[in-house]
Amino acid sequence: MSLAAERHPVVTDRAPRPLAGAPYSQAIAARGLVFCSGQVPLDPESQQLVDGGIAEQTERVLENLKGVLEAAGSTMGDIVKTTVFLTDLANDFGPMNDVYARYFPSQPPARSTFEVSKLPAGARVEIECIAVGE
Repeated sequence: MSLAAERHPVVTDRAPRPLAGAPYSQAIAARGLVFCSGQVPLDPESQQLVDGGIAEQTERVLENLKGVLEAAGSTMGDIVKTTVFLTDLANDFGPMNDVYARYFPSQPPARSTFEVSKLPAGARVEIECIAVGE
């Protein structure tokens, strides 16, 4: 069986659509894993950046990831690796980490965190993940 036969896109209304018709999927499920594209804090219904600071943005990002994972038959508890991108590591890491910790109260996934100069839609945080799927 070819890899293409074992690979399929994940699509849900519980997370924002790709920005401006960009050529990426919300996630790809392949060989028992779910590879989620980075989520920024856009409300899935309005496609607009959520109001508030880094805590509110982080919560929206994690809810978006949760929606994508559930559409793939996975859960937040199935995440094995996250990558977090912040535009202000010095000021936003602590508040982001506080929200993040609520979503992963025990056995949190492996994680890398980077500061970047800019994120799509003016976001302050973006998170991508890899999870175990069905």
